Amino acid sequence: MRSIQRTLSLGLISVLLIIGLVLAQVSLWLFEVGMQRYLESGLRNDAELLLVAIVRGPNGLQLDEQRLSPGYQRPYSGHYFRIDFDGGHWRSRSLWDLELPQPDQAGLHADFELEKSRQSLLLLQSDYRKFGQKISITVAQDYTPVQASFAQVQRIGLGLGLAALLLILILQRFTVRRALRPLDKARAQILQLQQGQRSQLDQEVPLELEPLVAQINHLLLHTEDSLKRSRNALGNLGHALKTPLAVLMSLTEGQKLEQLPHVRATLRDQLQQIQQRLERELNRARLSGDALPGVRFDCNAELPGLFSTLRMIHGEHLELNNHVAADLVLPWDREDILELLGNLLDNACKWADSAVCLTITHEHGQYRLLIDDDGPGVPPEQRVEMLGRGNRLDEQVTGHGLGLGIVKDIVEAWGGHVQLLDSPLGGLQVRIDLPERQPAQPGVH
Repeated sequence: MRSIQRTLSLGLISVLLIIGLVLAQVSLWLFEVGMQRYLESGLRNDAELLLVAIVRGPNGLQLDEQRLSPGYQRPYSGHYFRIDFDGGHWRSRSLWDLELPQPDQAGLHADFELEKSRQSLLLLQSDYRKFGQKISITVAQDYTPVQASFAQVQRIGLGLGLAALLLILILQRFTVRRALRPLDKARAQILQLQQGQRSQLDQEVPLELEPLVAQINHLLLHTEDSLKRSRNALGNLGHALKTPLAVLMSLTEGQKLEQLPHVRATLRDQLQQIQQRLERELNRARLSGDALPGVRFDCNAELPGLFSTLRMIHGEHLELNNHVAADLVLPWDREDILELLGNLLDNACKWADSAVCLTITHEHGQYRLLIDDDGPGVPPEQRVEMLGRGNRLDEQVTGHGLGLGIVKDIVEAWGGHVQLLDSPLGGLQVRIDLPERQPAQPGVH
């Protein structure tokens, strides 16, 4: 989608160009009309002077050349006249051997050209009566210098207009950037929300942003409250189930089931699995704590607690190692990484004989997670079936308990992929490759 700043800039440019062109054309037209009106007054004065120079002679009307302007005597001087009357006509010597164009009607006329010369004429034709005769006087002036000056004014005006437009755009860009600065601040704060560095947006924003910020803050409070209630509900459910589980476990050891050893063994096994699953979920809830939504996974801060919990669940006999670069922070939601590593490490600890190793590397624009154990491993022919689309390992292999469905959901949501390989420790290696920039999407829980 086009940015607001670019939209405003293009809109302003369009409006300024349209208004500027209209104003420029109107201004130039008014300027030209005003100039023609000014020149018309001079031409009318020349026509009246010529009328005065017409006198009565012994043979009828004659022109007193002593009263003519010197400009009418010099060839192609730019000042011309023609006088028509019943007995003939007179024309200025400045026309030399050319004829002055004659308009069809009286008045001011422009854009007439004098033949064999590059002069554009402005003509004024006026009709008079003198000594009982009708006299038509046409005076003309070379309009070319005025047109050249007019074109120069157009060029200067165009240059000044472009400079003004550029200045306005610069000022508009500065103004828009300053006006949109609260949006940049809000965007930075939303990024901090995604990274778990804050829980609310600042409410000191322009009036236009207040409803949006208020709705986002309300949504954040609602989400945080829902997470806390879910976590508390999970803990309450776990503690509420502990007593019934303990009662059922004691019943399996009672005398009533001595005659049914297979039933006792099945009940004991199923209850132990329920109890282990319950303990894992309660431990995960404790690990999540009160972290803000969107907190990134800091390996230095999170792995010691995760490994400590695994030791409490599976015993101190396991050697838990990790090879992770110092100060490595995974750019994904903390809860999702805990979900992913918790499932894989829990399974590795369950099947390992004595050692489990976690390796996380970051190179060539991607992250690689390796979970190795020294357990019995998984036959290669079963790995393809385990990783088939829609298949979950814990549903395909009885008692394996990998929870691979959750892992696959998280990894695929981030655009990565999972592989099951032979581990250097002798057991199974789970390899996860994740791109550095995952598509924007909500966390998977």
